[in-house]
Amino acid sequence: MTDIIFKLLMGTENSKEILTDFLLAVLNLSPDEYTEITIQNPFLLQEYKGDKLGILDVKLKLRTGKVLNIEVQVDPMPFMESRILFYVSKLITEQIGESDQYDKIKRVISIIITGYQLIKQSGKYHHQFGLYDIINGVLLTDALEIHTLEIPKARQVNEDAERVDLLDWMKFFDAKTEEELTMLAQKSPAMKRATLRLLELSADEKARQLYEARLKEQRDSYAREKGAVMNVAKTC
Repeated sequence: MTDIIFKLLMGTENSKEILTDFLLAVLNLSPDEYTEITIQNPFLLQEYKGDKLGILDVKLKLRTGKVLNIEVQVDPMPFMESRILFYVSKLITEQIGESDQYDKIKRVISIIITGYQLIKQSGKYHHQFGLYDIINGVLLTDALEIHTLEIPKARQVNEDAERVDLLDWMKFFDAKTEEELTMLAQKSPAMKRATLRLLELSADEKARQLYEARLKEQRDSYAREKGAVMNVAKTC
């Protein structure tokens, strides 16, 4: 699952039902939260003119004002942990102006899906981080919440009795063939909705062109970074 496919799957006005299915599997929030979802950076496939895509996250607000940000990171990125903190902090600080009071700040939840092992200290595929007292295990505030979902670790899990739906989503993100998707579609209505939408996107010519453009953009970026490292090595 690449970031552009995820954005097309969950980051459009027509994808709120699929987005809700996914969030219900990840977060411990009341279903009432999802009765009103505002996608703050929706992607309009038909209006895409070939510009650079940049960061393809999905940013949204729930009924009570909670701010969510979902991002897919396929390849390892340097200083990823610091990058996560930076963007979460930005989601907090941009909520208030100079004359606003702190009580205006709404809860921020960040979900990061990676195609590589991010949390090397643990074999779990799902982690939930917050602001805790490390010594006594006391939560300072729930205003900040970070979830990491690591696809490679989920491959090693055959079943998860406590998070069946979440594991299905991880298998969905990792699916490589139509046969795998068809099997997942039989497991639940949520999986069927997501699979049908993904198959629709795979048949869409503009979506395919966008996918290929994104791959080229990522390859070019990798080549530039590698070239810069090699140039530094030559001067040392």
